Amino acid sequence: MEEELKCPVCGSLFREPIILPCSHNVCLPCARTIAVQTPESEQHLPPLLHSRGPAPPAAAAAPGATAGSAACLDSECAAGGGGDHADKLSLHSETDSGYGSYTPSLKSPNGVRVLPLVPAPPGAAAAPRGAGPASSSLTCPQCHRSASLDQRGLRGFQRNRLLEAIVQRYQQGRAAAAAKCQLCDRSPPEPAAVLCEQCEVLYCAACQLRCHPARGPFAKHRLAPPPAHPDAPGGGGDGGGGKGAGGGRKLPTCAEHDLENYSMYCVSCRSPVCYQCLEEGKHSKHDVKALGAMWKQHKAQLSQALNGVSDKAKEAKEFLVQLKNLLQQIQENGLDYEACLVAQCDALVDALTRQKAKLLTKVTKEREHKLKVVWDQINHCTLKLRQSTGLMEYCLEVIKENDPSGFLQISDALIKRVQVSQEQWVKGALEPKVSAEFDLTLDSEPLLQSIHQLDFIQMKCRVPPVPLLQLEKCCTRNNSVTLAWRMPPLSHNPVEGYILELDDGDGGQFRVRISFSIYLCFFEVYVGKETLCTIDGLHFNSTYNARVKAFNSSGVGPYSKTVILQTSDVAWFTFDPSSAHRDIVLSNDNQTATCNSYDDRVVLGTAAFSKGVHYWELHVDRYDNHPDPAFGIARINVVKDMMLGKDDKAWAMYVDNNRSWFMHCNSHTNRTEGGVSKGATVGVLLDLNKHNLTFYINGQQQGPPAFENIEGVFMPALSLNRNVQVTLHTGLEVPQSVKQSKLPNN
Repeated sequence: MEEELKCPVCGSLFREPIILPCSHNVCLPCARTIAVQTPESEQHLPPLLHSRGPAPPAAAAAPGATAGSAACLDSECAAGGGGDHADKLSLHSETDSGYGSYTPSLKSPNGVRVLPLVPAPPGAAAAPRGAGPASSSLTCPQCHRSASLDQRGLRGFQRNRLLEAIVQRYQQGRAAAAAKCQLCDRSPPEPAAVLCEQCEVLYCAACQLRCHPARGPFAKHRLAPPPAHPDAPGGGGDGGGGKGAGGGRKLPTCAEHDLENYSMYCVSCRSPVCYQCLEEGKHSKHDVKALGAMWKQHKAQLSQALNGVSDKAKEAKEFLVQLKNLLQQIQENGLDYEACLVAQCDALVDALTRQKAKLLTKVTKEREHKLKVVWDQINHCTLKLRQSTGLMEYCLEVIKENDPSGFLQISDALIKRVQVSQEQWVKGALEPKVSAEFDLTLDSEPLLQSIHQLDFIQMKCRVPPVPLLQLEKCCTRNNSVTLAWRMPPLSHNPVEGYILELDDGDGGQFRVRISFSIYLCFFEVYVGKETLCTIDGLHFNSTYNARVKAFNSSGVGPYSKTVILQTSDVAWFTFDPSSAHRDIVLSNDNQTATCNSYDDRVVLGTAAFSKGVHYWELHVDRYDNHPDPAFGIARINVVKDMMLGKDDKAWAMYVDNNRSWFMHCNSHTNRTEGGVSKGATVGVLLDLNKHNLTFYINGQQQGPPAFENIEGVFMPALSLNRNVQVTLHTGLEVPQSVKQSKLPNN
């Protein structure tokens, strides 16, 4: 708030603020410094303000044209004297409206540029006393709009007493917060409780009792509350007499009638006025209203406007929190990226190191092989050389002998041995079997090129975050479950689709125990872009665990939290109009069925059963001419233009007014006495845990269980013609009478 309480000229807190016509505020002393006064007989402008041509010749200046003459613009000074300011750029073109604009040339301490005083040209003569009145104006330092001053000068602008009171309260609060004990040993010092006017020292309560007791020479000292202004230790400053904004403040009086208080509000001039202004002044013909009523109205408007600003400020705070969280996320993600990059490069280095070890092993094996071959050749050649050398030396000694008969006895054998020895040195025997060169060339150029081209092809697209399940939209109905989810806010990673997984709801039998941990076996039931999915055909009275994850081109994101869904204990369903034969007529919210044809037609229920025990009843509302309606179960693809049970897709009991039969694949079995009539009730008990089907008429079981070893997915079914009308009743538990009649057969 402090910025709102600072003058745009001096940059300090407002002192005696006045309201300019443009609704901005400025200190009264600052207004004196930026006001402009130019005699009508003087037309010179400073050279920097002339847009074209050389500077005009010097004109006569009024005597006493000094910087201090700006104060004479106030009504307290005599008219006629005044400084020479350069604010004529817009006044000449906009004098009718009283507003203008200018290009400021200097800068105030608060960053607002203001027009300086311009001295008269040297040698300018004084204007004659009767040259005419001076034209005065004041330019707003914020919006740069100029306003002409009348004969009252700056007193013609209203004083902003409300702003003055707020500044005073702000100064008092700041001074109270800043007033600290001057003798405290604590850090920070305690707030001051009193000020000794004689010692001019601030004391906290503890230091006052210890250092300034109310006895002895201190008994006559006067203790006062802490200062209300930091620069005035004994007083409350100016601008209001030290009084707060309460009822002790003097009521503001009219600027034109000092003895009159403001009592009305001029809507045309948008200013408070007194009673005399309405009687004599310029507001006599204006639209005026009661000051209190307009005060309340404008307060309400300001409060309403503040609500909007408050909402925006709240949004801005939340946005700042998001930005700060974004900073933290960027920092964390940057560290993650760096760690990932280091890990990837380390993995490349490790792979290269492992490959280098493999290549070195190959080189070592090749070297050892060559060395072994050479050493074997050396040993073999050395052995043969030794043998040949020995044979040569022996033959030379034989040749030296002079005994012909003895020589001839061994010469043939020696000749053969020398020939054999010579044959051992065949062609290639004296050539190395291996070369010193290694026939291994490492093709590293593609790898070096890949390393040089290693770069980010694009910003890494991370996998999607965890989806958030919208529990308020997740629900169950009969054996169907509906799940909804959404991505978290501020999620910038693209999502290409979702994978919804559901376990089999088999009461814990699907759980697999591995290393003393329980793992749920989930199955994908939906893959797509939608965020709402309904799964039909589940088991009744079963608990299902569901979870969802998102995926994109970078991979699959983490799973959401697991939601537990409980299907209905009993089945609620109606006849299904979408799958019924066209001759079937449904009413009573699809709970009552009849037919337009004399032939039997089939209608199915809206529920499908694959597990559990289910019971429903059909009440016979009308029974004419002894027809044979059939009650039972069927597959979804049952034939619907003939009696139920005539094909292999249905299991039924058809009944007349005296007897009943079971029928499947057009096979009639188990004829039982007992038929139906108007008002009769037929019960159907489907026990898929024991895989059998049982029928009841008026609570009495019709024979043994009709069919055994029934497995699969079945729907309630009925066939009838126009002579029968039945009403379906669902959501029933097995009646006690049905349980008792069923016991002997179990």
